[in-house]
Amino acid sequence: MSKQKKVCLLSLAAVTAVLVPWTIWGNITVGTTQYTVTSSRLPAAFDHYRMVVVSDFHNAEYGDHNRQLVRQIAAEQPDSIVFTGDLLDSRHPNLAILEDLIRELTAVAPCYYVTGNHEARLVDQFPALEQMLLAHSVVVLHDEVVLLTRNGETIQLVGLDDPDFTDRNASIQQSMLETKLRNLNLAADYRILLSHRPEYFDAYVAAEMDLVLSGHAHGGQFRLPWVGGLVAPNQGFFPKYDGGVYTEQGTTMIVSRGVGNSILPVRFNNRPELVSVELVHAE
Repeated sequence: MSKQKKVCLLSLAAVTAVLVPWTIWGNITVGTTQYTVTSSRLPAAFDHYRMVVVSDFHNAEYGDHNRQLVRQIAAEQPDSIVFTGDLLDSRHPNLAILEDLIRELTAVAPCYYVTGNHEARLVDQFPALEQMLLAHSVVVLHDEVVLLTRNGETIQLVGLDDPDFTDRNASIQQSMLETKLRNLNLAADYRILLSHRPEYFDAYVAAEMDLVLSGHAHGGQFRLPWVGGLVAPNQGFFPKYDGGVYTEQGTTMIVSRGVGNSILPVRFNNRPELVSVELVHAE
């Protein structure tokens, strides 16, 4: 064997020795990404208000009874926890795994939930899921708004059902969401939107949302250096909204890479993610 071939083989072995354990670690652990969102529209009473986003859970398990996940969320000391869809996986729904997590998290902070496309597929199981969430005092938002109050001041928390509940025709879903948001007749106060689908960012901008918390894209599943995610549901290859922060005309959208997986059980360069958002009042 030539010296050049030996060097190539040794280099390949070294890369593999590093890459394989790193990829395994990036699939069996969850990271927490912290964001700060600053706005003069945010009431002073909500200065340093913290929300933890749990998206695309898909029956994931991190430690016995998901204790690893619960510890990480509790460590953020959230004022609220929001679930932005796909708590269950439609291919193998397991309500028991989810209920263990919900039971623990509702003891940490008030919890709010909107549906995802996987819940829309679970026609027969969804009523049981919703009943379980309500039994544990999770606020389920079906195209509606609730007011969060702190020291006499309020902000609006808006929740949209996944559009697949109404119509799976992608060509009409954005206009459908725009209509839903208009019909809510929201006040001019600070608005936070929970919506599973990041691909409809234009609709959220048109509705003048201040902050949008979303998921669905799974970070693009395989993330390439300097490129980003490879493929995402409803966005196809090289998705525009695969994870992170997007800002346009006063609307900020934060897209979680999600906690669990669905069709593809393996991620690459795309560690599962909890999102922690701190709101800051700007003078």
